[in-house]
Amino acid sequence: MRSKNIKLIEVGSELGAGTRGSSLGPAALRYADISKGRRKLNRYPYEWVDDINENMRFPSKLEFALNLDSISKILPVIADKVDHTLKDGFFPLILTGDHSNAAGSISGIKKFIGDKRLGVVWIDAHADLHSPYTTPSGNVHGMPLAMLLGEDNLVNQSNEPDAETIQLWNELKSLGGENISPKIQPNDLVFIDIRDLERQEWDLIDEKGIEFYTPKEIKQYGIETVAKETLDYLKACDYIYVSFDVDSLDPSVSKGTGTPYPDGLQLHEAKTLLYHLLKHPRTIALEVTEINPLLDENNKMAKAVLEILEEVL
Repeated sequence: MRSKNIKLIEVGSELGAGTRGSSLGPAALRYADISKGRRKLNRYPYEWVDDINENMRFPSKLEFALNLDSISKILPVIADKVDHTLKDGFFPLILTGDHSNAAGSISGIKKFIGDKRLGVVWIDAHADLHSPYTTPSGNVHGMPLAMLLGEDNLVNQSNEPDAETIQLWNELKSLGGENISPKIQPNDLVFIDIRDLERQEWDLIDEKGIEFYTPKEIKQYGIETVAKETLDYLKACDYIYVSFDVDSLDPSVSKGTGTPYPDGLQLHEAKTLLYHLLKHPRTIALEVTEINPLLDENNKMAKAVLEILEEVL
């Protein structure tokens, strides 16, 4: 990983989250770095994407995809920023507010690599496979993978989205053009540490045969084996993108995230996992998301994530 030419991309958008505060996550991580005096992250060049979180002052009228009209303006900007960063020869280290932004990141990677196959490692307590047709909350940070897979999951439909939601959703599934939708294939996706899912998501995982590791399997096989098996599973992919949602960490590490859930990764497991994934030559980008310092004490989550990144970057 040390040979990669890293550039930070900071995205403060929290439009997809159900709890306010994750917009401060990227800055909290950089502040933790500065406060240690090491400036590990702050030594890298960085760019940012202006957010439009002020739109959240007013209740969203899109019940089954909250703020999707605003999100539809942010995701293409993220995609362009990631695409240009890759074209400039950098490895994007993408620090984002909420996980809906990953749809923009992956769209940008796909724009850069064209017809090449992209493997995705999704390290998360949640599968983020809902659509406006299945979501129990309306929060779009639970939908980015469905968007990228071009999946509505109508078999499990429980909602009747309005016409505007459907139009925006279909446009975002095709972000970057119809010819790059879907952006990823189910057999090029691996979930690690998923444990808080709704039935509709489990049904979709079973239907599509998506690979996954639960906490029980991680304990059974060991995190190093999980990392190696994941890379072997994705060996036919030309590139690999890694998405690290901090709620994959156990709440004993920190509760500074919007949706913490028990039985997550310990710090040493996260370090080992990311070390193996990031040293692989086909890994093209890392995204870190959902740090929420407003739900934390003494910036504990950002400090924990910084400790991980210090060892793997």
